[in-house]
Amino acid sequence: MWWFGLAWAVDVRGITVSTPTWGREWGSDEMAATLDLLSASGVNWVAIHPYAGIDASGRVTPWAFDPADPPAWLVRPIAEAHARGVKVLVVPHVAHWGSPFAWRGEIAFPPGPARDRFFQDYTRWVVELAAVARGADAFAVGSELDATVAGAEDRWRGLIAEVRRVHPGHLTYAANWDRFDAVPFWDALDAVGVQAYFPIGAVGEQSPERLAAGWDAVLARMRAVHARTGRPVVFTELGYDAGMAAPATPWASGDGGAAGAAVQAACLRAALAALEREPAVAGAFLWKWMPGEAPVGDFRLSTPENHAIVREAWAPR
Repeated sequence: MWWFGLAWAVDVRGITVSTPTWGREWGSDEMAATLDLLSASGVNWVAIHPYAGIDASGRVTPWAFDPADPPAWLVRPIAEAHARGVKVLVVPHVAHWGSPFAWRGEIAFPPGPARDRFFQDYTRWVVELAAVARGADAFAVGSELDATVAGAEDRWRGLIAEVRRVHPGHLTYAANWDRFDAVPFWDALDAVGVQAYFPIGAVGEQSPERLAAGWDAVLARMRAVHARTGRPVVFTELGYDAGMAAPATPWASGDGGAAGAAVQAACLRAALAALEREPAVAGAFLWKWMPGEAPVGDFRLSTPENHAIVREAWAPR
């Protein structure tokens, strides 16, 4: 039996709950209220993404916690979600801010001390996090660290094996949309995770037919990777900011305004429709919701308009 299941085209109706800080909001009453709202809207999975920093020497510095006394921001969201019948995916995020790397996809080190330090520190953090978050239903061993994969398959397989020993849930890795075909260790995981910021149309495109055609090309690639790996595909992130360029560069921050919001809404509707028609894709985690904060800024789903789109697609009838 697959982790996410292929009996329905959309089994994972997920949303990433992010925070404006290092994550303390996940342990708050606002998070509990957010889970009430999301579960009533048909959401059956949520993702959280604990942080660690990185520097040029390869040193990975996590937000410290005592494994013997796990913090509320890590254990409470799991308990609160389960109390509402919602499952949880934990996705470690390497915070590249303040480092030489413009984004996680640039993080890489040549063979030598820095590379060794990165894998030692990163493995230690991820395994500790997986052990403390063993109550979560699923765990991602990494996110967008694709530049570290080449020449280091053995390191990643070793990390996956260590996580398997401490976490009873299902495992994935969140590969960027343009690099998932190069990941050599999908056979060691339970799902192909993809950060699904695929271009699906031209700047300003709102036509449902043309956006659907853009998704058709993406879905063909998902069927191919599913057939090759024997694993279901899950979109570990999928989202659009409010901006005219959302169909062409979904990963970029938008320019806002009413016109940009309309393009964002068209892209969101097209994505949800694509999920419904492709059984190789088990579902998605939409990016993103912010608990206890006004619905403005980058990639927010919590605007009334975007929430209505999600609720229309996912809420129980």
